Amino acid sequence: LAYVITKTRVDLCPYQAPPSFRTSAMVNVPKEKNTLCAGRCKKHTPHKIGVYKAGARRDTALGQRRYVRKQKGFGGQTRPIFHKKAKVTKKTTLRMECTKCGAKHFKALKRAKKFECGAEKKQKKGAMLNY
Repeated sequence: LAYVITKTRVDLCPYQAPPSFRTSAMVNVPKEKNTLCAGRCKKHTPHKIGVYKAGARRDTALGQRRYVRKQKGFGGQTRPIFHKKAKVTKKTTLRMECTKCGAKHFKALKRAKKFECGAEKKQKKGAMLNY
């Protein structure tokens, strides 16, 4: 919880949600969505939606070459290996591609335990099917 410090006392911040509400359990995103194309179109067009995946690490990158050179020979591990992982979830990034001009743009979502793209929406228990 966030605290607001005033001159006389410390109050709970009214506009910030407690930590349990900040992470949603599941996010379901449609495979196609009508949204603004910031590329050549400059208007709302249908976009294909997918999940952004980072590319493969390059062995020829300067930092990797420097790390390999430093690791050579005797002396064991030369750089720290990160072990203190604090987060349980990762932020999902959407990759949206315009179907008209092919321009791609990205949008970061909030943290979620589970992410689905294009799954059917769940019906409520008491809801009736329309025939």
